[in-house]
Amino acid sequence: MKNKSILGIFLLVCLSVFSQHKGNYNQITTDISRQNILSAGNAQVYNPTVQQQIHKVLHPSNILTIDVKALQNVNASTYTAIFNLSQIGPTAKEANRLMKNRIDSIKHRLQSIGITDKHIAIDVISFVPVYEVEVTKKLFSKTYTEVPKGFELQQNLHIQFTQTHQFEYILESCAKSEVYNLVKVDYFIDNIQEVYKNLQEKLLQLIDDKKSYYSNLGFDLTTYDVQIADDKYCYFPKDFYQSYQAYNSISFEAMKKDKGVTTAKKQTSYYYQPLTYENYDIVVNPSILEPVVQIGMNIKLLLTPKPIERKQDPIIKTEIDHKYYVISPNGTIDVKELNTKQ
Repeated sequence: MKNKSILGIFLLVCLSVFSQHKGNYNQITTDISRQNILSAGNAQVYNPTVQQQIHKVLHPSNILTIDVKALQNVNASTYTAIFNLSQIGPTAKEANRLMKNRIDSIKHRLQSIGITDKHIAIDVISFVPVYEVEVTKKLFSKTYTEVPKGFELQQNLHIQFTQTHQFEYILESCAKSEVYNLVKVDYFIDNIQEVYKNLQEKLLQLIDDKKSYYSNLGFDLTTYDVQIADDKYCYFPKDFYQSYQAYNSISFEAMKKDKGVTTAKKQTSYYYQPLTYENYDIVVNPSILEPVVQIGMNIKLLLTPKPIERKQDPIIKTEIDHKYYVISPNGTIDVKELNTKQ
């Protein structure tokens, strides 16, 4: 009994540690059947569909396909955060003054981390009058009239930075000036051509290795015609954020007391989900800590046997030179050639 108790405590601790590392993301994976996990014996089946694809049926063919893919994770050289600001004022001059004071205070704070005026740009979005409705009461009716009460100035503030840890201070500086609307953060890399060149060199080396592999299997690749298709692409982090909700709305206490449950608004969480590596032959910088720019390149070769050329038999022309012999009565022989080419 003591051993069983120890074993139970050990399993409980293991499950607790596993759940701590797994996180709240489990809320969107409830479609995995527990029966599949329980019937797997000692093997853990995380995705039955993937397990079924491990053992594929091979179909031999004399047509060769070389399909190679490479991916490189690249940290951004610079970042640009875009904030939206809106300012109202009783006059156009006052609205512009208030907006300028807010932006100047942000610039002043950012100078302490090396972000100067050359790293900041202002994009004016709109500058329009603001109207309110005045009600004019008459004897038997009311009149509603729109009249200008002020002006609204809207601008976008572009802030460029080079280190991710600077972004936290940028948010703090903007919040102190009542700027909370973060539109987006753009990623930029300076040496994208060098990245493509690096991937191309690695793929060409891999293609040479695969050709050597086929040659060792007995294929003479000089007797094959080659067709090629290639592709390259670049993905930014903003395209790879997914959402989920981590919550539990079941209340057993409310069910026992037979009382209604007032539902609360559930917070939506977001996480960065980059491209996975299972479909790639080469991955450069596979371990990442922060969102990165993912640059990829694919090359596909299709090798088909060249058609066998049939040799034609040589055409032999035979011409017969006809000669006629004329024998006279006295026994003399006279040779005559007749012209038959007419």
